[in-house]
Amino acid sequence: MSGFGFRITGGEAVRVDVKEALGCTADLVWVHLSTNAEAAQTWLRDEAKLSDYVVDALTATETRPRCEAFGDGAYLNLRGRSDEQLDSSDLLASVRIWAVKGRVFSVTRKRVVAVGAVEKVVEAAEIRDPGDLIAAFATAITEDLDPEVAALGDQLDDCEQALDADKVFELRRTVTRVRVAAIGYRRFLSPQRAALEKLASLPGEWLQDDDRLHLAAAADRAARMAEELEAIRERSSLTHEALTDLRAEQIDRRTLVISIVAMVFLPLTFITGLLGMNVKGIPYADEPWAFDGVMALCTVIAVVITLYFVRRHWFR
Repeated sequence: MSGFGFRITGGEAVRVDVKEALGCTADLVWVHLSTNAEAAQTWLRDEAKLSDYVVDALTATETRPRCEAFGDGAYLNLRGRSDEQLDSSDLLASVRIWAVKGRVFSVTRKRVVAVGAVEKVVEAAEIRDPGDLIAAFATAITEDLDPEVAALGDQLDDCEQALDADKVFELRRTVTRVRVAAIGYRRFLSPQRAALEKLASLPGEWLQDDDRLHLAAAADRAARMAEELEAIRERSSLTHEALTDLRAEQIDRRTLVISIVAMVFLPLTFITGLLGMNVKGIPYADEPWAFDGVMALCTVIAVVITLYFVRRHWFR
């Protein structure tokens, strides 16, 4: 089982082994586990002596951002970006947190980028209590996601500026990828905002006023990103419709050209077919100028039909 622990006293953090963390005497002890559900359940239940409800919440397979108060502590599930390959329908990895006065337990099944950022904050002696640590998690996750959301908006801007019927397929793939990512991120950011807001409003001595302000700020930032993702999703739909219209217009133009060409040659085909019948009685069949006459007639008919379409602006 992989993980680490920190013993924090007076803001000064000392990194310790997971097994040593439980016996430490400090203002705050943070234990982080990065492991599968079975190993985490065994350690949390047998070694950390947490209740079954908390252990089940920390090791659940399917999780969505939420916050629940339980006894003197609170359970919080957040979603953040991972540097591991994730399923396309589940773009964010979860970090599950159980906090009580003087103790914080966090569990991840996939690596979460924000965990490394929180470690640096702890090592920089900026964390003094559980509220500071949870606020650091919320801030790190939103700060890490913000550039990703901005990048989606930039990609969509580029697609909107490059709208061209000749690039429909390439642009459509990009727009679809942006739309899927926006839907996947927004799926978790909206409940994450609600979870942070709920945590900020929970009673408890281990949450200080400044912690509540930081949590409220992180919730507001999550709400802003959720709104931006919703705007990106709507813009993606509109861009996709515009690309579909461009493609349909391109097909209509090509179909029109083909139709005009067919209409020009239709009477010519009729004349040549009529004169090409192998029956007696075809006029001027034995005349030396007959072929030239037929060609001249066909040319005149083709020019007249073409001029008619030009005057009616069918080529536009």
